[in-house]
Amino acid sequence: MSQAPDSSRGPVVTPGRVVIGVCLLAPFVAMLWVGSYARTGPTFIGIPFFYWYQMLWVLLSTVLTVIAYKLWQRDQRARAAAKGGAER
Repeated sequence: MSQAPDSSRGPVVTPGRVVIGVCLLAPFVAMLWVGSYARTGPTFIGIPFFYWYQMLWVLLSTVLTVIAYKLWQRDQRARAAAKGGAER
């Protein structure tokens, strides 16, 4: 049949997981909100805003993904330590 939920797991939604979600969601929101960057000015070293804004988000997305990954690793290590195991 069904099993009772494991009450020793701790909360599923933690502040760390919220930060992970925000880090992963921010690039999508920034790129899907086209009205915020659909213009040519200001230019940066002769490159229209439309292009350098998108390229900036490529770099920011990389940084945010690395931050989310490191936070996820820390969260998983903390859960394994709280559970008493040495799982990775």
